[in-house]
Amino acid sequence: MENQLEWQEEYNIGVEEIDKEHRRLFKIINKLMTASSENGDNYQRTCQEGIKFFRGHTLKHFADEELYMATMGYEGLERHKKIHKGFREDTLPALEQELEQDGYSQEAIEHFLGVCTGWLIGHTLTEDQAIAGKHISKWEELLPESELEALKKVIIQLVFDLFHLESKVVSDTYGGEKFGRGVYYRLVYGSKGEDVRQEVLMVFEEKLLVNTVGKILGIQTDRMDSMLVHAARYTARQFVGKVMEFIETGKNLELKEENLLSFEQFGEIFDREKPQVSLLFNTGGAGYFAYCAIAPHLLGASVLTPLESENAMKEVEKYLNERSAQERYEEAHQHKKILVVDDSATIRQGMKSLLEPDYEILLADSGAAAFRAISLNQPDLVLLDYEMPVCDGAQTLEMLRTVPEFEKVPVIFLTGRRDPQSMIKVMPLNPSGYLLKTLKPEEIKKEVDGFFAKKEK
Repeated sequence: MENQLEWQEEYNIGVEEIDKEHRRLFKIINKLMTASSENGDNYQRTCQEGIKFFRGHTLKHFADEELYMATMGYEGLERHKKIHKGFREDTLPALEQELEQDGYSQEAIEHFLGVCTGWLIGHTLTEDQAIAGKHISKWEELLPESELEALKKVIIQLVFDLFHLESKVVSDTYGGEKFGRGVYYRLVYGSKGEDVRQEVLMVFEEKLLVNTVGKILGIQTDRMDSMLVHAARYTARQFVGKVMEFIETGKNLELKEENLLSFEQFGEIFDREKPQVSLLFNTGGAGYFAYCAIAPHLLGASVLTPLESENAMKEVEKYLNERSAQERYEEAHQHKKILVVDDSATIRQGMKSLLEPDYEILLADSGAAAFRAISLNQPDLVLLDYEMPVCDGAQTLEMLRTVPEFEKVPVIFLTGRRDPQSMIKVMPLNPSGYLLKTLKPEEIKKEVDGFFAKKEK
């Protein structure tokens, strides 16, 4: 293992003693990373001593930090102590038990370092920054506007505080579209004695995690590995926990469950529930991410496997293996991508069922959603409903043709009519054809197959 944590200037909170202790914790983790890559006779003993030292130093740091907060009258002291207590009494003991059970195996060490690194990064750059007043403190003080607008600013500020990345909102109605190589993460919050739960879904473009958490870890590869997943999980937990403080329904809730999801599992949850917040962000060249919060509700029975201290190492490995298998399958069976755009759910699902065996099908229910879907995951063909409300097919195509990257995306209109006036109106926009919705399914399929066969000649 050649990963090394790199101390950045923005990690300093401006309190000399605390900053010095944070740098020391980084150095201890780096020594553990180096020790874990050595395979000598003293490997296990070295790791045991290193982890013991890390634990002792961490607990001393917590005590010193809490004393400092008490002497300065920091209003967030109790919440901060609760976070320390969770790491001290729950997270660390569980990790240590796992190390003992696995005989300090390479996988167990990577899990330990990934979790501790993710926790430390998230805690240092969110909670500890607040001690010196560098971080967002109160929702009401942030912006006297609607909760949604304020939440956008909270998330943008947090991303900047964590990774020094400028991000911007691409859409405040993210519809669950696929973008890049996605990592889908679910967190469920609740309070004791209450059955109502708050779900948060986060989607990360893989390269964003590599460019942020991976960069801090010193990872050289451009792909996910188990250590990066563990570190990303705990960084995301800190991130979401901080965001939850600024949502009225999210205050005083505890984390009850977390899951790593496939795109299909994410889509099932997203389609089933009505998001309270659904924001899509772009961080420039680093990558996209989405933050979706579902209104508090009663959860039904779930088939998802929760990530817990006892199974986290195994489940993350399983997740990565399944992810790799899916990628290999997709590479071996590369299908053309078709975006079906129609305001009718019946038409969308009907077209998906008809075409999916031979094509990768993307769905959008409006012109705006279509534009967003094409921006995130450009298809090989768009089947576009001509008669949609608000922004019809002709207007949607006109918008697409104004963007240089999309001017050559093939578009076939789906329509219930084939009158000459409609065709003449859109001819300057260069559509690739028309399909009557009244055609039999096999005839529609034949037309789509014929379109691609003609292109390949």
